[in-house]
Amino acid sequence: MNRMLLLASLVVAPLAAFAADPPAKPPLTPADSLVVDGIPPIPGELPEQVGRYTESRAALMEDWNPKSQAMLISTRFADTNQIHQVAQPGGARRQLTFFPDRVDGASFEPTKGDYFIFVKGAGGNEFTQNYRYDLATGDVTLLTDGKSKNSGPRWSTKGDRVAYTSTRRDGADTDIYLEAPLDPKTDHKLADLKGGGWQVEDWSPDDNQLLVLEEISANESYLWLFSTQTGERKAITPRDEKGAKVSYSHAQFAKDGKGIFATTDRDSEFQRIAHIDLASGKHTFLSPDAKFDVDDWDLSGDGKSIAYTLNESGRSTLHIASLSTTNGPVALQNPVEPKFEPPQENVVINGLRWHQRENLLAFNLSGARSPSDVYSWSPDSPAVKRWTESETGGLPSTNFVQPKLVSWKSFDGREISGFLYQPDPQKFSGPRPVIVNIHGGPEGQARPIFLARNNYLINELGCAIIFPNVRGSTGYGKSFLLLDNGFKREDTYKDINALFDWIETQPQLAANRIMVTGGSYGGHMTLAVATYYADRIRCALDVVGISNLRTFLEHTESYRRDLRRVEYGDERDPKMREFMERTAPMNNIAKITKPLFVVAGANDPRVPKSEADQIVKALKEKSIPVWYLVGKDEGHGFAKKKNADFQFYSTVQFMREFLLK
Repeated sequence: MNRMLLLASLVVAPLAAFAADPPAKPPLTPADSLVVDGIPPIPGELPEQVGRYTESRAALMEDWNPKSQAMLISTRFADTNQIHQVAQPGGARRQLTFFPDRVDGASFEPTKGDYFIFVKGAGGNEFTQNYRYDLATGDVTLLTDGKSKNSGPRWSTKGDRVAYTSTRRDGADTDIYLEAPLDPKTDHKLADLKGGGWQVEDWSPDDNQLLVLEEISANESYLWLFSTQTGERKAITPRDEKGAKVSYSHAQFAKDGKGIFATTDRDSEFQRIAHIDLASGKHTFLSPDAKFDVDDWDLSGDGKSIAYTLNESGRSTLHIASLSTTNGPVALQNPVEPKFEPPQENVVINGLRWHQRENLLAFNLSGARSPSDVYSWSPDSPAVKRWTESETGGLPSTNFVQPKLVSWKSFDGREISGFLYQPDPQKFSGPRPVIVNIHGGPEGQARPIFLARNNYLINELGCAIIFPNVRGSTGYGKSFLLLDNGFKREDTYKDINALFDWIETQPQLAANRIMVTGGSYGGHMTLAVATYYADRIRCALDVVGISNLRTFLEHTESYRRDLRRVEYGDERDPKMREFMERTAPMNNIAKITKPLFVVAGANDPRVPKSEADQIVKALKEKSIPVWYLVGKDEGHGFAKKKNADFQFYSTVQFMREFLLK
């Protein structure tokens, strides 16, 4: 009998090779949190095909434990970023918070570290609240009003109080509040302020003063001192009598309390670290011959060292220098550049944070071949140590393409640059389809970071991706930053048209197969390009983008409105209003002739969903193919993994339909 079964199996086995392919999987069912409009069924096989490219994660350093070398980091193990604790380099990540919404930041009480405060919104609305997390019990206590938008806390030197800003008075202005976190009843307003751009930078060493930044725009901001007893204020950096605009940021008290450090573009094209004497107002620049922006910096706990990064055409370099404050002007001495093993190139470094009591610096590092991870360095043990090793879905780092810095001449002869990621020419021959991905901001900057899901578009679909830094981007000097303001808006669109001209000169790129995409202001640029240069693209993907600058300014959250008017122009001015209406993609629907995919968050406080609704409605009436995806529990971009995954599956299907054929 057994022999007969064996013979039967030998007969049947070859027939199996000719059996029909397994039946196709049913189309994907979007989550209840998503509204799908005009998007055809997504093949059920697509998640398996995309697979591991959606499974990468990243880690960000949040704060050092003041009593040990442990730290808080944020990373994702489920659907959203949460707070974890790591005790040592390479140690286990122990998750502490578990919420459906992402946690946006956390900081330890700075003396004992018995608890920390974390910041969290709901559904992407960005009306963030502060919460106390007690490490001994795991108890979570709400510290703010639960309704308004609140900034994260700035701790007093003694660690018994925090300062933060809140919109609770009128929803538009960001006033300063003080609170003892162990007694939420002490929460009280210190000062009424006008405008939505105020933020607390630091407490003085004696806790009698707050250092506060007033942001007017990306190129204009000022520093103030506030009494923590009375709220009385004093300008440290008064406005220029001749109207010259100066930017200050990232300010911190010197350890003696007699001066402050800040980054500023005063008397320079670029952001430099300056020491400002509080008695005289004298500025001493620590990097007088800067050719690049200082991106980030931090003062060591003993006040003897400064760590800082330079933004060199989008790439970061890390520097540590001794700080001389005696026998002459403040100066940096004995600079050191930490060495990585193996050497790192084309990286972005941020989140610099010295330990308060130990000579130990932490920072985040990301690159095209690795998502953001946390590292540390110490002059006492100068080898760079890696604290986290974020996963890339099991794909080797060598699978990911290193970008190339490219440049082209725009309509006025100005040089514009960007980063080009190209697929392997041995795997994909001939001119490749091109994705032009425009950053938001508008004052953002495309940098050579890890592309996560987008690596699938390069490695498996054979697409090239270009991330341009059009005029108005940061990192290229304050004059470049101002080139897109107000009535100059259309010049940025022309920069993309010049990029299309450059693409035509590149034999490895297919100028007849271009998709333009971007998020936030990049979404506005996407819609503008789809309007101005429809004949040069195949399709477009707009993510939380602005379809009309006038309606956007009228409906964005009130605490943002004045800040945005400085950049885009004031819609209340008749001439500017006419310009906005004339150039708005929403009012030039007849010029949009190529398929469009629109993504929006229902709770977006920055670019309200109405911006997407109106352009989708108009395109439907015109019978232009338009796909529309809305996250009911999302804000300014999809933060929840399940929603982001479906957005990406839909994007791949959109490209297969309109770009790759």
